[in-house]
Amino acid sequence: MNNGPQRLLSVHAGLGLIALLAVSGAIGSWTHAAATRLSVEDDTETAAAGVAVAGAANENYCSTALKQILRRVLTSCGLVKADQGRGCQPLEAKTVAAMSGGDFNALFRPLSQRAAIVQFDKDSAALDDAGRALLENAFSDQRGASYFLVVSRASPEGSVEHNRQLSEARARGLLDYLETKFKDPDLEREVGLLWLGEEFAPLDEEFCQWKRSRGDAVCTTAELNRSAFVAWIDCTL
Repeated sequence: MNNGPQRLLSVHAGLGLIALLAVSGAIGSWTHAAATRLSVEDDTETAAAGVAVAGAANENYCSTALKQILRRVLTSCGLVKADQGRGCQPLEAKTVAAMSGGDFNALFRPLSQRAAIVQFDKDSAALDDAGRALLENAFSDQRGASYFLVVSRASPEGSVEHNRQLSEARARGLLDYLETKFKDPDLEREVGLLWLGEEFAPLDEEFCQWKRSRGDAVCTTAELNRSAFVAWIDCTL
């Protein structure tokens, strides 16, 4: 019996098995390589996401209530625009805050080491040298923050309407000085204004201990409220 065809069939079967094993090995290698690439890509994306999350500062003073107030200020009162600046007047501020004046002020207590209080003379919106220096220092200390909040007030002398106008003049005066001094092209997207007159959230003597432009002078509540509270705030909204 001629065994040639049987041997030939066995050879072909062996070669086929070898080819199958080779293909299987190649597929396994490609699959492993692809999985490795996906793993690396996932790790890279995760790391990038981690950097992004870490880069979006959300300081420990950013309570839920403060975030809510900040969001309301930026959307309801508006950030300053290049063509029309606007802010919240006292009656609007009460609506925006939707809380008592004491609770509103309490939101800012954790900012005691970050904020500054720029003080003015009675019935004046003019910045003195100490006020300009403190405002410059406060604005320069951005630390990557996104929003610079200006909250101005007035002491109770004079009419309610006059004090509304006076606190607005103080807020806008600070903004005008920042625009002139820093020429920051992003200023219109950074500064939010609130002017409270004498009506809403007056500061009590607790705030005399904060950084003030007239820190060496005697501090009464009347003198304290002839002022504008300024602070960079970086909260993830």
